[in-house]
Amino acid sequence: AAGDGGGAEAGGGSGSREAVERLVREHPVVVFMKGSPAQPLCGFSNAVVQILRLHGVEDYRAHDVLQDPDLRQGIKNYSNWPTIPQVYLNGEFVGGCDILLQMHQNGDLVEELKKLGIRSALLDAEKDQEKK
Repeated sequence: AAGDGGGAEAGGGSGSREAVERLVREHPVVVFMKGSPAQPLCGFSNAVVQILRLHGVEDYRAHDVLQDPDLRQGIKNYSNWPTIPQVYLNGEFVGGCDILLQMHQNGDLVEELKKLGIRSALLDAEKDQEKK
């Protein structure tokens, strides 16, 4: 990286606004969390993974902020939100665990996923219940 003429200010660092912007736009569903979906390292990150799983959202990008302190601070600066996890849908910051849980409970998450072309598995689960 030496000699490229730019430092972190030029968008090179993982915590720079440009780098974070690229990450939140790389996929329709992006989660910044502690740990990985297979092994969340905090209860809130685990809750976000479980909520997505309930809706059948398996295809999303997860970034472990514990692996990258620059990214951990960069994402907080980017969203102006002090905590991890953070969930982005279509490049837009949705919120953390509490907000995702609220959206799950009031049905908003099903609608937001629909906008991304993702059909919530809960819709199919409700249909199964109606058949019984």
